[in-house]
Amino acid sequence: MKHCIACGKLLPEASLFELTSAPASAQDIPDAASVQQDKGVTLQLRQCSGCGLVQFDCDPVPYYRDVIRAGGGSSTMRELRTTQYRHLIETYHLEGKTFFEAGCGRGEFLKFLQEFPVEIYGMEYRADLVETAQKEGLHVWREFPEREDQHFGHSPEASMLPESGWSVPEKPFDVFLSFNFLEHQPRPDIMLKAIWNNLAEDGMGLVTVPSLEYILEKGSYYELIRDHIAYYTFDTLRALLNHCGFAVLEEEMINRDTLSMIVRKTAMPEASAESADDRKVVADCARADAGIIAPLMEGHEIVTAEVRALTGRLAREGKRLAMWGASHQGFTLASTSELGKHLAYIIDSAPFKQGRFAPASHVPIVPPDHYFEEPVDAVLIVAPGYTDEIAGIIKTRFGGKVEIMTLRTNRIEHL
Repeated sequence: MKHCIACGKLLPEASLFELTSAPASAQDIPDAASVQQDKGVTLQLRQCSGCGLVQFDCDPVPYYRDVIRAGGGSSTMRELRTTQYRHLIETYHLEGKTFFEAGCGRGEFLKFLQEFPVEIYGMEYRADLVETAQKEGLHVWREFPEREDQHFGHSPEASMLPESGWSVPEKPFDVFLSFNFLEHQPRPDIMLKAIWNNLAEDGMGLVTVPSLEYILEKGSYYELIRDHIAYYTFDTLRALLNHCGFAVLEEEMINRDTLSMIVRKTAMPEASAESADDRKVVADCARADAGIIAPLMEGHEIVTAEVRALTGRLAREGKRLAMWGASHQGFTLASTSELGKHLAYIIDSAPFKQGRFAPASHVPIVPPDHYFEEPVDAVLIVAPGYTDEIAGIIKTRFGGKVEIMTLRTNRIEHL
């Protein structure tokens, strides 16, 4: 029997949407030695009748504690994070406060914070990422928030602490950051309550997650991936944060497809207490099933038809196609439509992905310069948030003869 990862209520037997031939993960990318053993999986999407959270009813990926960012240092992300930091610090007068990021990877976003007058720390579980961050002078240690009573930096889980130079503060932190990490968590409530316990009174936070509203509005079913075990809306993210002792001060959609909330620590609610907002979410979710499943089903039909039309046309014209973006969106699209069968290769700028194969579809992943060894006639960009940046690279480096397209919604558009 499967239970909701946020509130613990039993999930309904009926699924909202079934995704077949999906990648088993977005980060366990097979190499030449393991690609033959790699198989697609079937994922069942369900909605909790208690809190309304939409989620997969499967175990999380084994590396859910790790933060791996392929595009963390891009100009697009630098501009976005810097804008968020400036607004947060200036609006709430947080100069001189202690900030920490829960799940900071190798510290890509912490670096952007260095231009502001704040004290910066980061927590990351994956050891090699912690080592990289420390070598670059960042105050990062190895730990993961998985117990409500955890004392960050001073608990048995903490490791890779520096011998000198700096130490994790004894006092509570003033501000926490969590960027697209909560959707990976099998117990997001415990993670947030652990953070709550390590924040000062009236401490603040900035939280982002991918938006289910965006997926439904655009019919972009290919956003679904097992790594993202939960799919939040404004209502369900707000309800979870409230349940874990945070009041939402600001909320907005950023970068087209991401929910962003600024929160302040409040008193932890009583276990039996239920707010009006919580009751509204429960009432709304009871009639939400039909509204959620229709856009996903329709999006799947439209996107797969668009892919068939594109690959059919290029085949008739004798032209070769590549995809740019070894992203979770690209992986899902390649394996759950006919696209993977027609791709010469997938281009990606992340060195750790190059020389490997897309999970489930097994299309080879190559660096951008591979184009000059094996030219293609058309490139389909599947990297939401970075589309314009990548299109500019293609035009500059590959020339004007390459047909450039993208999939940002449920339609393929020319650029």
